[in-house]
Amino acid sequence: MTIPTRTTRRDTLGLALAAGAGLAAAPATAEAAAAGGPARLPGDTAVSKGRGDFDFLVGKWKVRHRRLTERLAGSTDWQEFDGTSDLWLTLDGLGTIDENWLDIPTGAYKAVGVRAYDQATGKWSIWWLDGRYPASMEPPVRGGFTNGVGEFLGDDVLRDKPIKVRFRWLDITPTSARWEQAFSPDGGRTWEVNWEMAFTRA
Repeated sequence: MTIPTRTTRRDTLGLALAAGAGLAAAPATAEAAAAGGPARLPGDTAVSKGRGDFDFLVGKWKVRHRRLTERLAGSTDWQEFDGTSDLWLTLDGLGTIDENWLDIPTGAYKAVGVRAYDQATGKWSIWWLDGRYPASMEPPVRGGFTNGVGEFLGDDVLRDKPIKVRFRWLDITPTSARWEQAFSPDGGRTWEVNWEMAFTRA
C-alpha cells in the first residue's frame, strides 16, 4: 500500500515519546559525548531549566522510520524506510533547527524542524515545515522533558475532524534516541501510535 498524500496537516514528525524508567543519560553537548564528558538527561533539574534540553540531538543522525500507511483507520500496515537528520542549536541553546531527509517510497523529500523554549511558560514549541508544502508551517506541539522523557501535545485536523497530536522522545543515549507520534480522536482518552523513528548517530 502507498502512503496517502497529506492526510493531515502534520504529515510527519514533529517530536516526542513513551515514558519509561531507567533511561540512559544524555550528554550535556554533542562535544561532551564525543569526549566522554559529563552527561545528563533532558529536563534534569540540576541544570538551567529548558536550556540545553535538545543538546542530545545536536549533530548528524541516521534515522530508521516505521509508519502506519493509514492513521486512525484501524490499519496494521506499517511501512519502513530510511532517512537522515542534522540538528544545530540556536538562541543560545533555547532553540534548535534540524534539516531532515526522508527516503519515503512514494517520493523522497526534505523537511525542517524548528524548536524554541519559552522561559515564561517553561515549555518548548515545535514547528514542522514540509518541503513539499513550503507555503505553510505546521501548527506547533508544546511541552517539555521530565527525567529524560519528552512529551509534546497539540491540535490538528484529520479527514476534516479535530484530533490531538502527541510527540514523545525516549530511550535517549549519547548515540541513539527514539521518537514517536500518536494521534487521538477523542480528546486524548485513547491514542494510536502511527510513526516511530529510531535515531543512530552518524
